[in-house]
Amino acid sequence: MLEKLAMLSVNTNAGALSALRNLEANHKWLETLQERIATGYKVASVKDDAAIYTIAQRMRGDLAGIRASLDSINRATVAVDVALVATESISDILIEMKGKMASLLSAQKNNDDAAAEAYTRDLDAYREQIKLMISSADFNGTNLIDSGNDIISALANSDGTETLDFNHQDLSFGGALITLTDDQEYSMEEINNSIDNVNRAMGHFGTASRRLEIQHEFASKLHDVVERGIGRMVDADLARTAADLQAAQVKEQLGILALNIANQAPNSILALFGRR
Repeated sequence: MLEKLAMLSVNTNAGALSALRNLEANHKWLETLQERIATGYKVASVKDDAAIYTIAQRMRGDLAGIRASLDSINRATVAVDVALVATESISDILIEMKGKMASLLSAQKNNDDAAAEAYTRDLDAYREQIKLMISSADFNGTNLIDSGNDIISALANSDGTETLDFNHQDLSFGGALITLTDDQEYSMEEINNSIDNVNRAMGHFGTASRRLEIQHEFASKLHDVVERGIGRMVDADLARTAADLQAAQVKEQLGILALNIANQAPNSILALFGRR
């Protein structure tokens, strides 16, 4: 009994100090677990894990770039699809014009002036409709088929160093593709040439639309992969965190009990004086 009491001191309670250190450490761990449950992150700041947080921040920057790329692709896709729809419609009208032109030539050969005049009016109406379609094929200030020189570009990576660029196709009357002029001098040769040229332009926009679709699909998958990668590094496993929280709460209760027991140890010194 005296040997045990020889290690006791009323000034320094080693057992209480040890219990207090353990209690403080567990309390900090408990606070960490509570924060993880509140935020959903196991690495919420650089103080939690400097290396992981730095990597995650860099990946978040890449993710922002990928989102910008997806937005750019979406805008380019709409502009290209508007041009594609207009070009398809113009091709259909030119085919109708070819039929009217054949009828006009037949009427002219038969000296049927009334019919020839009617067919010419139809051709004029088709020409004006094509002009209207060309001027209406505008998206966000970009028209890929008028007499201008607009091009459309889409970001192809997260840092903007690579782009998908698609050229303008001039479908205006009297241009390089639609060789018909604004006057009433229609010819079957010019209509056939215009049909062939417009169909090539249609193929150009069709290919552009498909390339943008493929790039969008790739960028979307890349976005998901990067987002999941960030989550694996910084997100908390809430199921495990909940279990750890329950264990930490039990440890805190036991730590308080251990500290109380340690604080009672100096009372044993009173036994030396015959007091309790």
